[in-house]
Amino acid sequence: MGSGNFGWMRSVGVAAILAVTLASAPVKAQQPAPSSTSSSTSSTTSSSSSQSTLPDAPKPQTAPADPNDPNASYGKQPKRILGVIPNYRAVSANTQLPPLEIKDKFWLATQDTFDYSNFLLVATQSGIALAQNSQPDFGKGGVGYGRYYWHIFADDGIENYLTEAVVPSVVREDPRYYTLGKGGFFKRTGYAISRLAITRTDAGNKTLNISEIVGAGGAAGISNFYYHNQSNPFVKTYQRWGTNVGLDGLFNVLKEFWPDIDHAVFHGKY
Repeated sequence: MGSGNFGWMRSVGVAAILAVTLASAPVKAQQPAPSSTSSSTSSTTSSSSSQSTLPDAPKPQTAPADPNDPNASYGKQPKRILGVIPNYRAVSANTQLPPLEIKDKFWLATQDTFDYSNFLLVATQSGIALAQNSQPDFGKGGVGYGRYYWHIFADDGIENYLTEAVVPSVVREDPRYYTLGKGGFFKRTGYAISRLAITRTDAGNKTLNISEIVGAGGAAGISNFYYHNQSNPFVKTYQRWGTNVGLDGLFNVLKEFWPDIDHAVFHGKY
């Protein structure tokens, strides 16, 4: 997400989040038989009384959910991390979903790009970049801030649409992150990072993650058209490509462990 010029700011933010958060039907009683008042109907009454005094069949009980059931409680993903950061691509552990249609993939990218939190994030990043004079040719003041803003927003948006919608639609891949949810820290971290290279097809089979590799690279290349006056543009392209992929890896790790963090730190509030 984002170019190499500003990617380190997002990586520091994600790394900070990870560092802070990782350190009981009862059965009816038998009723007494009614007395018979007529001797001529005593046998009939006796028979019906016997039937009426039989206890009711017990009602079926619904067993409460077993908190120790590994298929019932682990790896549940919310729609937002901390109630703010979009988490629409994350799929809860042990969940089987139908394949996404093309329109659904584009909607995912749209949600990530135009969510209100992204505008706030870009605004913060732009302010930091302006203060550090990251791109001297952008200038200072309001004009300079505006240039930083649209460049960073474009970086994020282009990569979102390429990695989540355009390339996945062409190669028929699933752009969602499927949570592992169980296992040790290193196992789950390795799984999260490996999703940069391995993903699922729309049919549910494992495949090379062309969407990530080509999509992130394509976004880095396109950025050359609006980042002017760069020295060594090819080097800058590879740097932005590496930054995009690296940041996506960090966010995968955050998604993988967020259900655990939310439970342990925030008691399931988020």
